[in-house]
Amino acid sequence: MGRYRPPAPPRSPYVTREGFERLKAEQQSLWARRREVVAHLSAAAAEGDRSENAEYIYRKKQLRELDRRIRYLQKRLPVLKVVDRIPEQQDRVFFGAWVTLADARGETRCYRIVGADEFDPARDWISIDAPLARALLKRALDDRVRVRLPEGEATFEIVDIRYDAGLE
Repeated sequence: MGRYRPPAPPRSPYVTREGFERLKAEQQSLWARRREVVAHLSAAAAEGDRSENAEYIYRKKQLRELDRRIRYLQKRLPVLKVVDRIPEQQDRVFFGAWVTLADARGETRCYRIVGADEFDPARDWISIDAPLARALLKRALDDRVRVRLPEGEATFEIVDIRYDAGLE
């Protein structure tokens, strides 16, 4: 069998204002960090035999990882569309919404729908490209939503929809 993998589907270009600013700040910090790594790499290269120089090998790997992330951000930032307005229909689920869901047992959980570059499971931020978020989009309060999750199919009821004050 070959190693070919089909390309991943394109990510949604939407991002919150805070997420966009965070990505720009990350890019700037990566450039500053890259300068430090290049200086250390030069010093390690000057020590002589590079084939057995652990510092040189480590710094080359570190530089490669930094360059990969910088390249990604350079391509991604220009395509992003910042969504910083609250939608007119606040009774429906759109990008940036905080959605509270109740499952079949009555347990509730609140999620925020954010861009693909800023999702954070620890904060209950889910990507707009996630199956749950796709199922919730354009739904209204008290709607029931069926979602195919890794554990199996689940049904949720939308209990609350709100939009953060950060969106205006």
